[in-house]
Amino acid sequence: MGTYELPDLPYDYAALEPAITGQILELHHAKHHAAYVKGANDTLEQLAEARDKEQFSNLVGLEKTFAFNLSGHVLHSIFWQNLSRDGGDRPDGALGDAIDEHLGGFEAFKKQLTTATTTVQGSGWGVLAWEPLGRRLIVEQVYDHHGNVGQGAVPLLVFDAWEHAYYLQYKNVRPDYVTKLWSLVNWEDVAARYAAAAGV
Repeated sequence: MGTYELPDLPYDYAALEPAITGQILELHHAKHHAAYVKGANDTLEQLAEARDKEQFSNLVGLEKTFAFNLSGHVLHSIFWQNLSRDGGDRPDGALGDAIDEHLGGFEAFKKQLTTATTTVQGSGWGVLAWEPLGRRLIVEQVYDHHGNVGQGAVPLLVFDAWEHAYYLQYKNVRPDYVTKLWSLVNWEDVAARYAAAAGV
């Protein structure tokens, strides 16, 4: 059975300073993301054992635990690639055109994703996603790692709003952290994800 692995970051832990300190990035990647990878792998083993023994009384809890940890792994893996020390500005080309068409232009989109990220209740994410049924970009709030997600939507740009992503540096002022994230967005990565998802 295949297992999930913690991906290496495409930069060193200090690369995103001063927006994100090396201390936070190391804890976030090496501890929190690693815990989701371990959790997904451990739960897969527990699910396999339940199948082998035909003991399905805990299936609901195991499936929920698996979804939580796998979604945490997936979103963090995207998050690291979405960030770059050379990021910021705004997208152009097909992605920029799609944002204009579906989300009312870049400034309107930026305000919507900022609000989605800063106001998500408890822990969660603000996400720009491609919704394949309607063939359009959407912005959504993701509670924890997997609640309230449009089925089949493909995350393109994800902003982590869990306290472990920012609290050591920004305390309880989540909007300041989100403002800094915009200066790190790797639009080349987001555009490539959009092109793959939308087939453009």
